[in-house]
Amino acid sequence: MKYAFITQNREEFPIKLMCDVLDVSRGGYYHYQAKGAGEASPELDSLLSLVRELHRASDQSYGSRRMKKALGLLGHPLSRQKARKLMKLAGVSVRHRKKFKVTTNSAHDHPVYPDLVKRQFSVAQRDRVYVSDITYIWTQQGWLYLAVVIDLYSRKVVGWSMSSRMKAQLVCDALTMAIWNRRPPAGLIHHSDRGSQYAGKKLRKLLNAHGYRGSMSRKGDCWDNSVAESFFGSLKQERVQWRNYQTRYEAQQDVLDYITMFYNSRRLHSTIGYVSPNEFEKQSMTIKKAA
Repeated sequence: MKYAFITQNREEFPIKLMCDVLDVSRGGYYHYQAKGAGEASPELDSLLSLVRELHRASDQSYGSRRMKKALGLLGHPLSRQKARKLMKLAGVSVRHRKKFKVTTNSAHDHPVYPDLVKRQFSVAQRDRVYVSDITYIWTQQGWLYLAVVIDLYSRKVVGWSMSSRMKAQLVCDALTMAIWNRRPPAGLIHHSDRGSQYAGKKLRKLLNAHGYRGSMSRKGDCWDNSVAESFFGSLKQERVQWRNYQTRYEAQQDVLDYITMFYNSRRLHSTIGYVSPNEFEKQSMTIKKAA
């Protein structure tokens, strides 16, 4: 019974909060107390356990908005306010986030591509526009550099590469992986910032060999490649900043786990309707087959 649960937990949580979460009046609760106690609510216990499990599975990264969506997908539709109250009652909260700086250096003499994307980050088909960027991760062995390639259609990370050196081969390897995984057709737009790794001969040769078009952000404007930077923000805020990597190999394995086992497969992405990139592509394929 709801009133019994409130009685059992009143030393830990405010009575008003628990009454709000359980949709009961304080007057009703106090009336219940005057009459005597009953049994606790197994429904609420189960729901709080589910909130704690979702919190753990998301690496403590879900706030009330994503918690609301996740609970709804599991058959518990509720408001964001109620999700927030349930999180408080369950004793969970999103971890504090830090800000991070961008990595690449555009001070070079290589020619640059025009901006073909122009901040139009909504794409109607997969494998039509990719965005790419580089970031760095500290380990006790030194820096580990990570390059990723993201499909704007589903926000899925389709290619990545990691190395102890931030050279042109790093971004070429990430794009090569995306090509092997997805087989994008000629005409694909590959968008990046103006870093020397992206403007150099190696990547240009790779793009030309497959009939792809290069595109670059305007000078000094980080918003032109905000999708890739947003991914790096999520990676570091939700995973990297909470780790102390002893080796580059340890960091590589953890980043690989984040990309494949969490970000692509389970993380709810607001831009694509609060589903994971994998689920979004699966749903899109089902719709196409039914059409």
